[in-house]
Amino acid sequence: MYECPNCGGNLKFDIATQQLKCDYCLTQKDPYEITKEKDAEENNLFDVTVFTCPQCGGEILSTDTSIAEFCSFCGASTILTSRIRQEKRPSYIIPFQQTKAACKQAYIAKMRRAIFAPDELKHEKYIDGFRGIYIPYWAYSVSQKGSVHLKGEKTYRKGDYVYTDHYDLSGDIDAGYHDLSYDASSSFSDTISEKIAPFDVKGTKRFTPSFLSGFYADTADVDSRLYRNDVIRLANATSLDAIRKQAEFRDVTITDKKTAPSLSNTLHTVCPSPERTLYPVWFMSYRKGDRVAYATVNGQTGKVAADIPIDIRKYLLGTILLALPVFLLLNFLFTFKPAFTLVLSLLLAVFTLVLYLVEINQICRQDLRTEDRGFQFKQFSNETDSEGKNHGKEKIPPTEFLKYGKGFLGSLIAILLAIWIFIFNPVSDLWYYGGAIASLAGVLSTVMAIIQKYNVLATRKLPQFDRKGGDDRA
Repeated sequence: MYECPNCGGNLKFDIATQQLKCDYCLTQKDPYEITKEKDAEENNLFDVTVFTCPQCGGEILSTDTSIAEFCSFCGASTILTSRIRQEKRPSYIIPFQQTKAACKQAYIAKMRRAIFAPDELKHEKYIDGFRGIYIPYWAYSVSQKGSVHLKGEKTYRKGDYVYTDHYDLSGDIDAGYHDLSYDASSSFSDTISEKIAPFDVKGTKRFTPSFLSGFYADTADVDSRLYRNDVIRLANATSLDAIRKQAEFRDVTITDKKTAPSLSNTLHTVCPSPERTLYPVWFMSYRKGDRVAYATVNGQTGKVAADIPIDIRKYLLGTILLALPVFLLLNFLFTFKPAFTLVLSLLLAVFTLVLYLVEINQICRQDLRTEDRGFQFKQFSNETDSEGKNHGKEKIPPTEFLKYGKGFLGSLIAILLAIWIFIFNPVSDLWYYGGAIASLAGVLSTVMAIIQKYNVLATRKLPQFDRKGGDDRA
């Protein structure tokens, strides 16, 4: 807590003025002028209050000591336990630019287009639950300076002959890439991070803890080495592409097939240790049963990303209203032969079966967070290589897949039934019409399962963090 020098009230960061503001006497102060005694010391650590969820173990940090009454990660309405600890000091921060009111308006604008979303997602009480959280990022810088030598060739035809000229390409490079940012929190999903990106690093300021007053921050628990090779590859590819576009080299194909380390040597790529940074995110969770959905708003640009499940009743009503005119139109304009009707039902069954299996695969990958490199690196660090690839957990276990896999039986039975009728080849058309009706019933059961599983895909498993340390979790 930062005390107001005039009345002793709590100073909190005010987004509109970008100043610390007292709730009582409205005094405003520059964030760099108000520091606690330890904050003023030029060291690597600063004191924070760590709030820990007793249900999922998720942790958020704050410079305030006020009670936190719900968990942003699992959506639990519970009093979070708190303790004081020292946290590593970030180098830079992008302060919140979007107020909570602006954040809510951006979210409401998005939800207006989500006509099948549950009503509670649009309720004012739920929308008011947005919480400002600073998400930690690693900000990398890359420099490339020196003489570059590459091989190239140009191929052309003269008459019946094809000629290839070979070149030694040389020049000087002086390139720099700054603030290439990657999510440094294992609890903050990489997919969410990508959806609300980018942040404008021109708004970066030197960090001081008073910026956190009135807000929270997630913990940086992903090793900075995880993304280093990605940064180097990106810088090398961008520079090589720029070299190819040089007027002198435009007609020449660069033929060097260099490995990543070799190309780094050629381009004199240097990537020092990254800086710790904090970027602003408005964060809200919606919990239903054993699933949780997140809504996030970029606290600088206002870009919205949200997990939006659907209300089954709204969806079925909308489908019926759309299906009736389509049915009437087809009934008046087309006449289908029995065999074609059965073929059509067979194709629908195959399509829904494939769609369901694809959806189940996506659900399993999402629940296991197989593509979230920060999470995989943190959870399975003993099985993960330096690039965050978890070779031991890349494949989805069959038990995990089968847990969601019963819904495809309707389409599978429909396919087998249609194939059996074609093989049996009965004379009566009733077999074909009856088979088509039975197949469509199987397709309908799979479609219902697809809709239900969409809500699973649109939400996430309740998180369980394995964080230890501190007085209450020793």
